[in-house]
Amino acid sequence: MTVQIPDSHKDLLEKPIYAVISTVMANGQPQSSVVWCSFDGTHIWLNTARSRMKDKNLAARPMATVLVMDPQNPYRYLEARCTVAEVTEAGAVDHISQLSREYTGKFPYYGGYAPAERAQKETRVIYKLAPNKVVAYG
Repeated sequence: MTVQIPDSHKDLLEKPIYAVISTVMANGQPQSSVVWCSFDGTHIWLNTARSRMKDKNLAARPMATVLVMDPQNPYRYLEARCTVAEVTEAGAVDHISQLSREYTGKFPYYGGYAPAERAQKETRVIYKLAPNKVVAYG
């Protein structure tokens, strides 16, 4: 069951604020990464490249926690414990370019933020994460 993000904290997912995503390794150890993400009103969208650790972890164990802190007040934060609702490569390059524009002002991602030749070496993927437990603090 997907839980709604409270209106009081949606701005943390709608603004370009760096998030921390934690996934679970094969040995049970948490693995965390700082990421760009977006929000469609229901799902948190995570964009990564195939074969990165978070991709491997989410493919094997489709759950993650996303933590976003308000840069003006770190005691105001949102923790969303999620399950993977959808995985797609469709539109993933466009999505990472949109995120690059929002987070860095550089567009497109390949050739703007990341070296253009990297586009030939990796496959982008979007994980749509459905919150099933939300902690909104502050």
